[in-house]
Amino acid sequence: MRVVILGSGRGSNADAILQAQQAGQLGAARVVHILSDKPDAGILALGARFGVPATFVDPAPFKTKLEGPGEDRFIEAINAAQPDLVVLAGFMRVLKPRFLGVFAGRIINLHPSLLPAFPGLDGIGQAFRAGVKATGCTVHYVTLEVDAGKIIEQVSVPVESGDTLEALTTKVHVAEHRLLPAVIARLSQAKE
Repeated sequence: MRVVILGSGRGSNADAILQAQQAGQLGAARVVHILSDKPDAGILALGARFGVPATFVDPAPFKTKLEGPGEDRFIEAINAAQPDLVVLAGFMRVLKPRFLGVFAGRIINLHPSLLPAFPGLDGIGQAFRAGVKATGCTVHYVTLEVDAGKIIEQVSVPVESGDTLEALTTKVHVAEHRLLPAVIARLSQAKE
């Protein structure tokens, strides 16, 4: 199963996926390309470290969504890698109908909450401020409605009475780094 990762930030989840691949824990999946909408994103440095092509793709003209010429460039770059699965790992853009249509049923996202609770930006902060007893992370299929696609798998993380937002964030990230590679491995086995 050919996997393309899209990310906008430092790439800690992509790093977890690539480490799992290196350790032989990604099933029949293999990452064939990393793409970012930020030219200085840390995720791009993972390419050289793991021997995977990593490319900046200009998302212009919009700052928060992928539409128009930027969307065309991303579709072309992803299609060139011939992916079976597109993984959003901290990709901070709203995807539009055309993009979702081209890769229908092949795009998954990792979200830092137990969806449907706390969708959108700052899922961990939303959960912390709400005072919930547990939060976690969710891998789901991507649809037009933000963070509303079919849930593939979730991991719960307890919120302890002494947790700070920083401590909770660390715990959720640890859960994310286990969950996302495990889901990709299972999806690759289902594809065989």
